[in-house]
Amino acid sequence: MHVETWQIILLCIAAFCAGFIDSIVGGGGLVQLPASLVILNSFPVVTVVGSLKPPAFCGTFFATVQYMRRVKIKWQLMSVACTIAFFAAYAGSETLTHVSNSFMKPVLLMVLSAVLIYTYTRKNFGMHEEKEHSEKTELLYTCILSLVIGFYDGFIGPGAGSFLILAFIALLGFDFLHASAHAKLVNLATNLGSITLFLFKGKILWLIALPMAVSNALGSIIGAQLAIAKGNKFIRTFFLCVMTAILLRFAYDVFIYQ
Repeated sequence: MHVETWQIILLCIAAFCAGFIDSIVGGGGLVQLPASLVILNSFPVVTVVGSLKPPAFCGTFFATVQYMRRVKIKWQLMSVACTIAFFAAYAGSETLTHVSNSFMKPVLLMVLSAVLIYTYTRKNFGMHEEKEHSEKTELLYTCILSLVIGFYDGFIGPGAGSFLILAFIALLGFDFLHASAHAKLVNLATNLGSITLFLFKGKILWLIALPMAVSNALGSIIGAQLAIAKGNKFIRTFFLCVMTAILLRFAYDVFIYQ
């Protein structure tokens, strides 16, 4: 199938916006995936999703580099998290090639509603680190969030970065800045897991994946620098805006589109 120049330009704009949003609070897939499905409506959905993974990986990589320069990373914990997330995302992407994911949207709508209300009403949520866990408990929570969200990212994708940030805050007690930094590393692993699967399946259209990757990376670098400079209060506000947008998107899919 042929891709027009105007389609590539629009896809690059969407990728830049997605990279900017994703580097701060996750959820860049909310922009990138719907836009790509509309612009490339003549292509199979699996091919579109597969082609978006390299841009997502590239953007996440450059955002991760920005965070690593300023934020202390728990590398031992992240090595376990990234390993689990890689294989979970691989399994999720494999599942995507066989079944429909529409049944999950009503569940996600309820979860997102609860998350948004909780974050908005708790003004100190994610503003500072406040939990002290034993190493075993911290490892257990990390394994669970990496497995569940890793599979989700490979299977559906949009909002996975935001879910990771939420999990690091709610379960492990990280503040927004540290949660964003650690979430980027796990997200890097999930993207790599999906890319591996889609490469084996031949589902990546490199003609659009490569220019989108450059655009996503530029957006991620700018977004990460802004988040680091502005700190937790800015990230929390931005997080609420993105989560509201994700919620509205899922509500549209559940109540109107279907």
